[in-house]
Amino acid sequence: MDLDATDRRILTVLQRQGRITNAELSEQVHLSPSACHRRVQRLEEEGIIAGYVALLNPRSLGRPTTVFVEITLQGQADELLEAFEREVARVPDILECHLMAGTADYLLKVMAQDTEDFARIHRQYLTRLPGVAQMHSSFALRTVFKTTAIPV
Repeated sequence: MDLDATDRRILTVLQRQGRITNAELSEQVHLSPSACHRRVQRLEEEGIIAGYVALLNPRSLGRPTTVFVEITLQGQADELLEAFEREVARVPDILECHLMAGTADYLLKVMAQDTEDFARIHRQYLTRLPGVAQMHSSFALRTVFKTTAIPV
């Protein structure tokens, strides 16, 4: 789908202010409320807007520790990749899982309370994932920059 300048303005505003009313959005992007609503509906139907969420503060929820885990599997067979991906999606503490090109097969983003909690996650879940040959964990000391906004 081709996005025009108005679609891009709508997406930029919605990424910053997901709870904005249609009236406020239409004012900011210089459209009538009905035209703005139709465009947002079209962006949703086309799958460009995948959903709306509340972004939570991990520190406020007692999960201030971010750990990135590189995982190398024993092989690359489709069955092994599928089994790994199926099981890793069931781990509640993993926020992201990416199939990688490079030295590791997967990169996981894990949220934990502290190092002791990560040790629990490691024992209870990560060591039991199918086909894992190697695992390397790196603890984030501080988040310097973070955004969910995709340039449009």
